[in-house]
Amino acid sequence: MSLRIIDIIEDTTVDGPGFRTSIYCAGCTHHCPECHNPQSWARDAGHTMEVEDVMSIIEADPYANVTFSGGDPMQQAEAFTELAHAIKERTRKTIWCYTGYTFECLLHMPTQRALLESIDVLVDGPYVAAKSDRELRFRGSSNQRIIDVPQSMAEGHVVEWQSTL
Repeated sequence: MSLRIIDIIEDTTVDGPGFRTSIYCAGCTHHCPECHNPQSWARDAGHTMEVEDVMSIIEADPYANVTFSGGDPMQQAEAFTELAHAIKERTRKTIWCYTGYTFECLLHMPTQRALLESIDVLVDGPYVAAKSDRELRFRGSSNQRIIDVPQSMAEGHVVEWQSTL
């Protein structure tokens, strides 16, 4: 299966804790005003990569965890679910995912829910420039939540991720 990718940034420290391999995908219909990445909105932006080719990059760095960003990875949910399953089967890496959808909305979208169930942390909600704060860690605006997905699924309500740093 292939993904539409804008860029892959290795050893970044801004898209979750520690060093991460961040995969920026193409396609986002949210079109948040003042988005920091509007070049990712077009579904045909970037280039096509096979899941296995992305896995080669991920596996090349044994110390970096993984972040799905965009664009909106939930708008390529089937391919990102396949990638998430490969990551979980072949590595011990954690997966963070950024989306403009809310956690509650994703629970009612079967294809997106499959991806949700395959990740560790979700940063949800649209970017809202009026709620922007440079002091926020790992998110652009204060309406966005950093969610511990396995814990939230187990408890049946949103449980925010707690940093151990």
